[in-house]
Amino acid sequence: FKPDGGESRLFRPTWIRAFRYIQLDIRTADEPLLINSLHNRFTAYPLQEKGRFDSDDASLKAIWDASWRALHLCARETFFSDAYYEQMQYIGDTRVQGLASLVVSGDDALFRNALRQFDESRAPNGLTQSRYPARELQIIPTYSLLYIAMVHDYMMLRDDPDFIRELAPGVESVLAWFESHIDETGLLANLDWWNFCDWSPQYLVGMPPGAEDGRSTLITLQYIYALQKATDIFTFLGEKGQADIFKLQADRSRHAVRLHCRDEQKGLYAETPEKKQFSQHSNIFAILTDTHPAEEQKQLMRKILDDRSLIRTTLYFKFYLFEALQHCGMGDAYIEQLDPWRKFINLGLTTFPEDDSEKPRSDCHPWSSSPCYHLLTLTAGVRPAEPGFKSVRIAPNFGPLQHIQAVYPHPKGDITIKLNKDGDAVQGDIVLPPDLSGVFEWGGETTPLHSGQNSIRLP
Repeated sequence: FKPDGGESRLFRPTWIRAFRYIQLDIRTADEPLLINSLHNRFTAYPLQEKGRFDSDDASLKAIWDASWRALHLCARETFFSDAYYEQMQYIGDTRVQGLASLVVSGDDALFRNALRQFDESRAPNGLTQSRYPARELQIIPTYSLLYIAMVHDYMMLRDDPDFIRELAPGVESVLAWFESHIDETGLLANLDWWNFCDWSPQYLVGMPPGAEDGRSTLITLQYIYALQKATDIFTFLGEKGQADIFKLQADRSRHAVRLHCRDEQKGLYAETPEKKQFSQHSNIFAILTDTHPAEEQKQLMRKILDDRSLIRTTLYFKFYLFEALQHCGMGDAYIEQLDPWRKFINLGLTTFPEDDSEKPRSDCHPWSSSPCYHLLTLTAGVRPAEPGFKSVRIAPNFGPLQHIQAVYPHPKGDITIKLNKDGDAVQGDIVLPPDLSGVFEWGGETTPLHSGQNSIRLP
């Protein structure tokens, strides 16, 4: 800024800026400079923090607060991938950010907006653009698969079948593009565009081995994941014929992955049929898609967590690691997996960065804010039991915690939880809003829940 020497001048940027500190470098000539005021004006979409999570682990409160701050700072007229750099709405980021923002605020407007905009971004080949709105075309096919998962997320969380039906043709067009890239092995091969999955250092510009010049286990598994979500969507819409087609294709692709990509000696799924590299990522999706047998999933998950030779997930992809923990019944291991987030709190960060490297590009990246989501849905264990969230399933995973207190804003009102664990026993109270029922699961037992107050004492 170059003042002209006059009084009462106002200087401000033409667009929002993100910062943690401000340094003023001032050079004057023959006249002094008088600064009357220096201030910043906060701007964001008006999300309200209606959800709550408390426990006997104080570090979780700090993690929750930093996660929520990043989520809120990156919500404007659309979701932003980060507060400083692109400030754009990317599908991979938006799925994590949208879920966490929705379950904490109860506000689904930005999530709906994102779904509609991504649907409108579709290119002539049927794929969504990776980010939208945008003036330049960028396609990440794997993000189109995650878009289908977003449609499924919304189907489960909100009772709006007409909106889901509006998005259904786009789901079909994405899957048709991928089906055209299946080769004689039954795996996806030689994919076009930028098939980003994670910023793990061993992935070339974020792409797993085989994505461009071979066959990728991980992307085939993500395709299966999307097919399974699409099967649920079209079943929900009453289109059984299309649902059966997607289920059949998912089963065929699962068989192909087991046949060509599983290393029987290691008990792991390799990155490609050549079986030279192994990652947490592919094995996580082998669990999420039940490509790996259900009765053996805990054993595989222990390898995922303990085998340091595997390509490791970054903060973003740990969202799917934590989903796999819940899927295979190992949710109690979640709390101990939060050490990367604790590290950043100890370093003084007030939001979470893009990745857990020594020099992350962005210090405020909402795809790293999954703890806000999983503390409510995995630790407190609150999830929809059926589409439209017409009933609830509460299956807490205390891990090392002894006390959990949570509030989850449901469309019909708040779900409140106050539970204490003593050994294998749990007791406390759960309050459901009017016209909502569900089940509570603990230690292999299922207890019905009704609207109003429910006293819990198990076993």
